[in-house]
Formats: sequence, structure tokens, C-alpha cells
Amino acid sequence: MLYRRAARMVKCLTCGHVGPVWMWKALLFFAAIAIADQLLDVIFKKSSVQPAAHSIFSSPDAQGPSLGSCQPHTHIMFLKTHKTASSTVLNMLYRFGEERNLSFALPVRYQLGYPLPFKATMVKGYRGPRAVEFHIMAHHMRFNKPEVEKVMPADTFYFSIVRNPISLAESAFAYFKSVAPAFHKAKTLGEFADNPMKFYDPNITYNFLTRNLLWFDFGMDHNAKFSVEEAQRAVATIRQTFKLVLLSEYFDQSMILLRHALCWPLDAVVSFSLNARQQKPSGFGGMSGSWVSKAAAVAGVKVTGGHSLTKTPESQSLTEEQRDKLQQWNTFDWYLYQAFNQTFWDEIHKFGLAEMEQEVALLRILREDLARVCLRDGGKPVEAQQIRDKSIRPFQSGPVKILGYELQPGLDNRTRTSCLRMIMPELQYKDLLDAKQFPRAQTVQQGKQTSTRMRKDSH
Repeated sequence: MLYRRAARMVKCLTCGHVGPVWMWKALLFFAAIAIADQLLDVIFKKSSVQPAAHSIFSSPDAQGPSLGSCQPHTHIMFLKTHKTASSTVLNMLYRFGEERNLSFALPVRYQLGYPLPFKATMVKGYRGPRAVEFHIMAHHMRFNKPEVEKVMPADTFYFSIVRNPISLAESAFAYFKSVAPAFHKAKTLGEFADNPMKFYDPNITYNFLTRNLLWFDFGMDHNAKFSVEEAQRAVATIRQTFKLVLLSEYFDQSMILLRHALCWPLDAVVSFSLNARQQKPSGFGGMSGSWVSKAAAVAGVKVTGGHSLTKTPESQSLTEEQRDKLQQWNTFDWYLYQAFNQTFWDEIHKFGLAEMEQEVALLRILREDLARVCLRDGGKPVEAQQIRDKSIRPFQSGPVKILGYELQPGLDNRTRTSCLRMIMPELQYKDLLDAKQFPRAQTVQQGKQTSTRMRKDSH
């Protein structure tokens, strides 16, 4: 149709009284613009994914090295595991989806039925198997593939993130001590490690948080008797579904692998560490020197000889014997971590160590630039009560202090909004997305709250 229209326009220009040469040249020029405009309109209508409306990055390197002719993945399922930097990954997915008006498979509250096995009906707005298009699913759940497949399209990209089980146990003990009775009874993690069965009762609610937590999140029986055969079968099942499993100890390298797998620009995977507890400095910042040797030191991995796991991270509060006991207590998690640690390094070598180092360096430069633009005091995390804007204070759990950030004052509205999204805690960000995706429900809820307040005021 476009070609026929162009032919008619040219015919009109070349028949009858042509007029001055400049006139028909000008008309041909405007005809070409009209045709190009319609072609672009057709192209964008074919794609439901719109590019990000605004980026706060001014550097031409923000897109990162070219990814070729691939198309960005927009159907994504992220299994959000516990205490693995998954809140930072979630924020990245939130931002990517919101900037492009994608639809989220949101929970009614803040988790998708966790710790119960996931069911499709736990998704807000679910109307039957694939009756509604959801682009991104990323909240805490106990994985249940048949039910997830009722919600997400067939071309969904599945990925997750894992962590060394010993450092995960340390974080879980600090974060869940007031929730999990087995942790609560022990004065220290070392005391728990010495004799876990003294404190552990599998029939008590939330004790699942204290043993093989990764295994539990992936939907497996975390209390089963360990056997290599069972562990192998389970890991093989996970591999069939999850095309990429990241390591939190190598977060920046994980983000580079992820961006290439998803065909995303580099600035889409730039982030600040969220939901982090107060402790010694983490490895999220710009580390100098070789990332391979430093990251390997953090995770207790030998860089040479196949990157085999030789020991767990050192801890001031645990003896070597206690770390060994925790490893035995979390045998399934340890097997899972070993398996995907090896896969991770295989992917790194396939990608190329030099290429990876270059992209990681660029990612860190972008993060540092962003911190200077967005964050007060150069991006130093602060305790929640020190954050002036109460609406972005992170949720606190137990005695551990969860840190957050303060925005740089004097930002223009567009920059402030973009920066705010990058530091917004997951609970507040979920509420914001919920209000945008279900505006009518939000209006009804506000009406109920107003009515309740009016009734209270009348008494």
C-alpha cells in the first residue's frame, strides 16, 4: 500500500503541468518523509515494547558494547531467592519494566504465596492460563513450574541467583533470627552450627529458613535425606528450566552475563546494592585490580585449575569446624552452589576473561557516575532513621540494620525520578507499580480508607 501511494504521488508530480523544478523536488522530499514516517509507525506498532523514554546517563558508552542484531527479552521469570542480592536484581527488573510499560505478575501483598508452593491464582489480575500477558515475574515464591507456566508466556527467559551457603547462613541468621525459632533459640550462629538438631524442629513454621534455603526456594524438599543421585536429578531439572543462574559473590560479572543473555543495554543492569545489612564493605563497589582474583578470594574459589571450590569465606564468628558443620547441615545447598559455580565459570570463559573485565570496568564507571549524580555523600549507604525522606526508608527486620540511601538535593524532576527509582526499597516500589497497573483497584482502596477515616471522625 505504501509503494502504491508513493507511485501515485510521483505520477502526480510528473504529469500535466509540472511547474518549477524546485517545486516537484520539494514535493518528492516531503513525500519521502511521509512514507518513512508511516514505515516507522508500522515498525513500532508491531512491537509492544517501547524504548525507555528517558535515561539519566549522558555517556555514549551507557549502551555498552554492541550486542548485534538480537532483540531484547521482555518475558522474564526471575526466581528471587533469599539473602542473595536478589532485591538489587528485582529493582533492576522493576526499572526496566516500568520504563517500557511492561506488565508485572504482582502478588496481592508482597510475596507470591511464600512459603507455600506457588499457584497461578496468587498473581493479582490472573484470569486463567495465559489469558493476560504478563511480562515479568520476580517476587519471592517457592518455585512450582507447572503453575508458573500458566502465567508466563512460552518464550519466557528463566533465571535466578545463588550464594555460598555459609555466607548465606550468616546473613539469614542475622536477618531471620526473630522469625525462625531455630535461630532464635541459639545465641550465636556458631552455637547453632555446633548442633543444629538441638534447635531445629522441621514441623515448626519458618524453621525452613534455617536449612537448605536455596533448595527450598527452588521447590525441592529441603529436609530430604541427602544422596548424590537425588541432588543430581534435582540440579538437572533446574538446568532444564533456568537458562542462567548467577552468583551473588560475582554480582557485576553476573550482570554482564545477564545483559548479554537478555540482549539489554548496559545501563539497564547498573544498580546500587539494596536491602543490604550493616557490615563490613561489600564487593558491589568499584574494586581495583583484578576482579577475578578478588572475587575468587571473596568466594573461596581457586581461579586456576577449573575454579574449584576449596573453602568457604572466612568469618570472625565461626571456627573452621563450625563452617564444616554448616556445610553438612546445608548439603543440598552446597551441592547446588558447587554445580552452578562451575557453570558460571564455564560461561565466563566462554564469554572471554578480557572481554568480561572490560565490560565490568565500564559497568563500574557508570555506577560511580550515577552515584555522583544521584546520591548524597557519593552514595554511602546510611541507616534507615538517617534518611530524611521517610517514604524510601527500607523495611527493618529484627536486630539487623538494613541500609538505604539519600538522594542528592537540587535534582531536576526527571533526574530525581530516575534516581529515586534506583534506590527505592522493593516494598515501596511494588506498591507504586501496583497503583500504576491496577489504578481502579487503587481508587477503590483509597475510597475505602477515606470512608473509614470519615466514620472514625464522626464518632
